[in-house]
Amino acid sequence: MSARKRISIKNHTAEANLFARRAFISFIGILIMLLILFSNIYSLEVNSYDKYQTKSNSNRIKLLPVAPNRGLIFDRNGVLLAENKPIYSLEVIPEDVKNIQEKLAEVSQLLDINAEKQEKVLKSIRSKRRFKPVEIHSRLSDQQVATFSVNQHKFPGFFIDARLKRYYPFGDLTTHSIGYVARINQRDNIKLEDQGKADNYAATRNIGKLGLEKYYEDILHGTIGHQEVEINNQGRIIRTLSFNPPVPGKDITLSLDIELQMVAKRALSGKRGSIVIMDPRNGEILAMYSNPSYDGNLFVHGISSKNYNKLRNSKDLPFINRSTQGLFPPASTIKPLIALTGLEEKMITPEYEIFDPGFYQLKGVKTKRRDWKKWGHGKVNLTKSLEESCNVYYYDLAFRLGITRISNMMEKFGFGEYSGLDIHEERSGTMPSVEWKRAKYNQQWYTGETLSVGIGQSYWTVTPIQLVNAITILVNKGEVKIPHLLKSTTETTNTIIDNKKSVSTVTKDVVYEDKPPIIIQDPKNWDLILDALHNTVQKYGATGYNAFKGTTYDAAGKTGSAQVANIKQDEKYDAETTQENQRDNAMFISFAPYESPEIVVAVAIENVAKGGGASNAAPVARQMMDQYFGDRVIISKDPSRHPHHTKVYGEKNVSNHK
Repeated sequence: MSARKRISIKNHTAEANLFARRAFISFIGILIMLLILFSNIYSLEVNSYDKYQTKSNSNRIKLLPVAPNRGLIFDRNGVLLAENKPIYSLEVIPEDVKNIQEKLAEVSQLLDINAEKQEKVLKSIRSKRRFKPVEIHSRLSDQQVATFSVNQHKFPGFFIDARLKRYYPFGDLTTHSIGYVARINQRDNIKLEDQGKADNYAATRNIGKLGLEKYYEDILHGTIGHQEVEINNQGRIIRTLSFNPPVPGKDITLSLDIELQMVAKRALSGKRGSIVIMDPRNGEILAMYSNPSYDGNLFVHGISSKNYNKLRNSKDLPFINRSTQGLFPPASTIKPLIALTGLEEKMITPEYEIFDPGFYQLKGVKTKRRDWKKWGHGKVNLTKSLEESCNVYYYDLAFRLGITRISNMMEKFGFGEYSGLDIHEERSGTMPSVEWKRAKYNQQWYTGETLSVGIGQSYWTVTPIQLVNAITILVNKGEVKIPHLLKSTTETTNTIIDNKKSVSTVTKDVVYEDKPPIIIQDPKNWDLILDALHNTVQKYGATGYNAFKGTTYDAAGKTGSAQVANIKQDEKYDAETTQENQRDNAMFISFAPYESPEIVVAVAIENVAKGGGASNAAPVARQMMDQYFGDRVIISKDPSRHPHHTKVYGEKNVSNHK
């Protein structure tokens, strides 16, 4: 008989308790998870709200820098010399383009952009931050704008930007004074970073590279603005949320007269040289032209290698500003200052005379130093030495003075130092001395070198701006003005009153303080020298007479012919057979009107084919003065003081000299 299976009876109470325990544990687990969930939600929505709100806004809101308009530049009569013209340019943001080189090649083929420019763009991309736009091609034509607009969908990251670009309407006429702006490069970026100015240039593409554009960069640039814009997921601007306008740069007015500049260019046509004109009453530069020049507009948009190499390799050196960087032996133009030194040191008097046989010879020395006049000037006093530019007189005076007295006096007139003109491109020239030669060549100074310095030769070199500055000091009888180009600044401000926009301008004249004056022992010596310079132009037979006869104004001046090549004792200078770059330079300094000077002119012309300062540079100075004085007739107030002078200066003048 098989055993009966035992039947188990369920314990409902135990099962109920087990279920309850499991349910409770599950509830606690769910509750904990809910608490964690709600805690995270609270943290995200409350504690981290500002953080994620900012991140969210940054995905749809951008703060874009807005470049200020660069200040304009005017001449003294309100003629616009540098303006901002609207142009269209093609640009790219590198970080938005996957294969920048490939896409650049495609868009270049579409818009006919040459390989040289493509290479420059790639170089610029490598030197900039990838989120900053890079200009590919400026000055797009209407056809190019239309072509790209149709195909823009093929080039993400590429866009057309409309902006203002610098333009110089007078081209090469003002380059050596105004200079130019050009694209900001890596060196500029480093400098801006070091100066703490990088943020103010976040939207600026160009910066002053030369001349006044560089010197007054901080005045002309202005202050950056910002606009807050909303963008979509493709990065396109939907709307502008707020706008903080930039502050435009200040306009500047120069002392330059563009009409005088034009006359200077015509007067130097076909020549290498410089003309500088200063107002001796205040130091304003009225004209400063260096020939040959070049068009600064070429650099604004990026000059091609071909054009750049053509300028750089030119034998005429157009990049050199001859007015401030050209080094010329001053030649006879500094004889008035040597004579003043002789009077002050009591080495000569107005009556002191020497006999000039046509040469000068030191005792015990075989070498004869020739005068420009082969047969000599005969008996020569102070006045005649300047009227006829007698070399022998100044050989003798230089020997008696010595190089130390000469160099000490000439340094007071600014030779060997920077003039203080408000551009960076300037050279100091050389005012030789015993100490200078020892420091530069480790050699002693020789007496023969002093003789050459006496007629503005030897190691002595000056720039035309130094020369005009020195003669201005002479004309002002020791007062030292600071030569300058900036005359005034104009600031434009926008204000809103009762929801109405108001524009106001404030013009401020720039005030320049004079340097300490040159004090001499006998103030009458100023007049002695100035009277002799008056004779040099107004007296028949004097070196400057032919160039200025018949003027309607009363001028004074001094000629100079600077020897460039060494000529042996038994050789004779012949310009026709001398290599061009070894020919003499022609120099001339002048001022007018004599009794109340308004302008001082310095002219330097390189390697003239024939003649010297009297026949080459003096007529150029005459052209400049004719332009300045126009039809004005200036009558001498006291002609009796100058018995050799014409009494009324005009076309019908009759000289008292027979």
